[in-house]
Amino acid sequence: MARELYHPDIATVPLDAVLAALSDPIRREIVTQLSRGHDDQACIAFELPVSKSTSTHHFRVLREAGLINQRYVGTAILNNLRCDDMDVRFPGLLDAVIEAECRDRTDGVPASS
Repeated sequence: MARELYHPDIATVPLDAVLAALSDPIRREIVTQLSRGHDDQACIAFELPVSKSTSTHHFRVLREAGLINQRYVGTAILNNLRCDDMDVRFPGLLDAVIEAECRDRTDGVPASS
């Protein structure tokens, strides 16, 4: 039997959980990278300035906040954004966060912590 990870029903995801997940610059980096990449990206594809255990924590926070889907393929965990779900629950929020993050990067504004 394949391992399965918990994903919340989007209808039950509170705004506070989503905003808390997106308040961390590492998690915003993950979300931004997922928004520009393939539908499924393995955790190892992300170049993050943290340890593997810390990056695992960040992915879990994003998943439990309803922002990403994760699934096992062999020993790899593949990730994708729940854009459609987020747009139903909180219209425009994810797009606004991604746009602001990208704009801050191109303007040379450091990400806040």
